[in-house]
Amino acid sequence: MRQIIAIGESVFHTVFAGNVPQSSYVGGRIANAASSLALAGLPVTMVSECADDRVGDIVVDFLKNNRVNVSSVDRYANGTTPLTAIFRDPDGSERRVKYGTYPADRFDVMWPRINEDDIVIFGSLYAVENEQRKRLYEILQYAFDRKAVVVYLPGFECGINYSITKVMPNILENFELADVVIANEHDMKDIFPNEDGEKCYRHHMIYCHRYIHIADGGRTTIFGRGVKSEVGSEPIPDTQSLGWQAGYVAGFVFGMIEVGITHRSIGAVEQETWNRVAGTAYSFAADCAASASNCITAPFAADMAQRLENALQEE
Repeated sequence: MRQIIAIGESVFHTVFAGNVPQSSYVGGRIANAASSLALAGLPVTMVSECADDRVGDIVVDFLKNNRVNVSSVDRYANGTTPLTAIFRDPDGSERRVKYGTYPADRFDVMWPRINEDDIVIFGSLYAVENEQRKRLYEILQYAFDRKAVVVYLPGFECGINYSITKVMPNILENFELADVVIANEHDMKDIFPNEDGEKCYRHHMIYCHRYIHIADGGRTTIFGRGVKSEVGSEPIPDTQSLGWQAGYVAGFVFGMIEVGITHRSIGAVEQETWNRVAGTAYSFAADCAASASNCITAPFAADMAQRLENALQEE
């Protein structure tokens, strides 16, 4: 079976109402998406890093319990696992403060083997910050050479200060390596503030087969070479946006495997098929948004695992 290689941050979040802690959970859009895909019956390896501390144990146990292979999670000794404090104000706005220390030699991970048609998901700050970028680029080149399908998630965690000008060359290089780009409207406005989704695709993603643009209201626009279609319109819940977004990514990747999109076929896949994949993404997103863990629920996972088995038997 094709495997999923998910490369991104694994962070522990604590949500505060005022100054009172309300809930805690393992976050990171890619980590949560990886968990949902593994629960749905796919072999998933998480490539990430966290300290060899108690919080790191919580993160790794979360991934393990969701059937994710953690052999490529670097447990560094000289530092602490990232923590994010999320302060929710009465008006619904959020303020985030991130804590954590890293060793000088970061992202010293053991790369997993990648085969043709495996799907590699990458994004977050790992994809642009120079501390991790060199090692990340090595595996992306390896994935490219091995004819994997590469999915890029541009964007940054809310509240992180960064210089777009400084990291723009890395972002553009990521677009060149990606077969599919999935991004939310607010992510792209941070990167290209004066361009709408269509301009982002036409101006910056000329090598990408499909750009999946998710508007703030939840509507998906799928851009391809000479084609454009709009699919669905599911509102993104304010207090469960991480779960919704992680679920959407997981559902889109699941849908790609379900309909048989491969490295060789991706350039010839009809728009109607992409629309069907987006429909699966919405189903995953809705289920994740209703889950406290930001992953798909057990009944939904069982249904998807059976659906995947049926689809693979029909091939």
